[in-house]
Amino acid sequence: MTGFPMRMWRAAMLHPDTYEEVEADRNATPQAFVVVILSALGLGVGAIENHGAIGVLWSTIHAVVLWYIWAFVTYMIGTRLLPTEHTEADHGELLRTIGFSSAPGILRILMLVPPISGAVFFICTGWMLVAMVVGVRHALDYVGTGRAIAVCAIGFPVYAFGLLTSVLLLGPWPV
Repeated sequence: MTGFPMRMWRAAMLHPDTYEEVEADRNATPQAFVVVILSALGLGVGAIENHGAIGVLWSTIHAVVLWYIWAFVTYMIGTRLLPTEHTEADHGELLRTIGFSSAPGILRILMLVPPISGAVFFICTGWMLVAMVVGVRHALDYVGTGRAIAVCAIGFPVYAFGLLTSVLLLGPWPV
């Protein structure tokens, strides 16, 4: 496994050097987009029994829009509200690192197995959140993890609003 698949694997395994790599690689933005799509497809297919093909399409569109907004909000919080003297970032860096932090979400396709669907959803979602903190830390050039956690926590209501919108429009995902 080399190239893009290995990059996704390393991002899912929380390798800090991978997040530094995608932060610096402006050509990795389309790859980050693909990771977001694959993660959304994992969720949509994993929940296909509840929502059918429209759920797969909706989860994909929703994930891309929410990824873009979440990256922008994180960029604004991290560079305007909670910067350090080392913080130097642009929206693209956050798009790339946050995009790759959704790599564990691909495993949500395992939600197709009813006895473990709820556990898979919660484990993958938590894993993605931890990966996001790692990605944000490196994209914003933070020395420690605490500030990255704070950035993610402050911006979370925007993400939660996006999830709520999805639930109201399509209905809840199985848990």
